[in-house]
Amino acid sequence: MRPTTKDLAKAAGVSLATVDRVLNNRPGVRKETVASVIGAIERIGFVRNQSAANLARGRSYRFEFLLPETGDDFMAALIDRIEESRLALLSDSIEVAFHCTLPNDPHSAAALLGRVSAERVDGVAIMAPESPQLRDATSRLIGRGVQVVQFLSGQPDLRPLDFVGVDNNSAGATAGRLLGRFLGPRAGKILVVSETMNALDSVERRLGFDRVLTSDFPALTPLPSLETFGDPVRTETVVRTSYANHPDIIGAYILGSEARLPLEAIRDASDPAGQVIIAHERTRYTEEMLRNRVLDAVIAQNPGHLVRSAIRLLKARCDRRPPLASQEQIRIEILIEDNLDVL
Repeated sequence: MRPTTKDLAKAAGVSLATVDRVLNNRPGVRKETVASVIGAIERIGFVRNQSAANLARGRSYRFEFLLPETGDDFMAALIDRIEESRLALLSDSIEVAFHCTLPNDPHSAAALLGRVSAERVDGVAIMAPESPQLRDATSRLIGRGVQVVQFLSGQPDLRPLDFVGVDNNSAGATAGRLLGRFLGPRAGKILVVSETMNALDSVERRLGFDRVLTSDFPALTPLPSLETFGDPVRTETVVRTSYANHPDIIGAYILGSEARLPLEAIRDASDPAGQVIIAHERTRYTEEMLRNRVLDAVIAQNPGHLVRSAIRLLKARCDRRPPLASQEQIRIEILIEDNLDVL
């Protein structure tokens, strides 16, 4: 049978109350006593039943997803999965909420994080572009005792802070490989569109994309990244201008998570039938564009897995136990017209 706290107290030569203080990291226990309990844990193979401990203490968890205040189809898919998890986890005393309040302005975003406290929430999953202001605000948030997961976009100086998302360099390289293979021997220029290049995920995708095209497909020339900032008028203008200035564009890579605006602008400015177009994230719109053969492939990450992984990581950190790393690896999925109904 699995050793109990009574077995642990006996093996360590201490009282049950002392064992409880050590397991819950409470003050008032000498270092020698803590070391004795830890040694006994290793000797007898004690594994704490966290669920039972939480039930006995009436423990609940409060987690929030802090999301950008702007977003489109992919943001809606994430919110649907957050709400799904919220309902499913209520019986486990886990409260899950989301707030689409993080602005693009780094100073305003940092100020918002400054108002998050451990009294209000146990952990947050933050989806925001990188900036020194946000990095410092996140560090201060951790210092106030709030667990943090970087959600889809990470702060490199804070790693190995928990990150949920695909390897974006590999995702960009995958896009480059698919585009190069689909275009075959053709030579020409490639349009590259992003919402913002201030986000680490966009930078890493661009680096991976360029690396593959430069090394393996020298006949293809990727153009400088167009930043749309999620603005429809700007998107239409910069895309139309690019096609007017580069009549030899034969392909496009939409490296942001929201593909609808760039794709609509591409369709207005050119004939997609003569191009190879790769985008990111599975949404109702990108599915429709795959079926209509406007898109050739979509590189996706499962939004349900993303949300569940963030919650599991936050809970593991609150429980002071290591997460199961293999469970939290987010796969890069490649969607084409023919496998939409099976993935």
